[in-house]
Amino acid sequence: METRNVTEMACPVPVVLRYAKDVGRWPDWLPHYRWVKVGENAGTQPGTVEMAALRRFPGLTWPVWWESEMQVDEAAGVVYYRHIRGITRGMDVEWRLRATERGTEVTILHRWERPGVGRWIANRIIGPLFVHAIAEQTLAGIKRQAEEAEQ
Repeated sequence: METRNVTEMACPVPVVLRYAKDVGRWPDWLPHYRWVKVGENAGTQPGTVEMAALRRFPGLTWPVWWESEMQVDEAAGVVYYRHIRGITRGMDVEWRLRATERGTEVTILHRWERPGVGRWIANRIIGPLFVHAIAEQTLAGIKRQAEEAEQ
């Protein structure tokens, strides 16, 4: 399973990176996030983050939860996650930040090579209806925060 979300933000890479890696504040900025618990070392060293969000459908709100190892490579402009607990255990996530003429292009790539739930469920339900949709909301919220900070 693979999903890709891309957006452009009208601010420089260091500003976007500051918001992208400050996951402990995401519930303050992103209404679909229920909580984020940041373990020791999360950030520049591998460390754990536990995240919970809501996926809203018409007439239904579905809670989701996962725990990841997180690492930030500031020089490369990349935030890495490896899901270690939850239904998406084994999923790899990369936030890639690339400077552009107008600011920063942000790509979130989710890859799940061996989904324990089965490929059909991963490719047709979890990937598009949950992972891609939640990442799209996350990008939109981080974009709002980062661009407002630059005004």
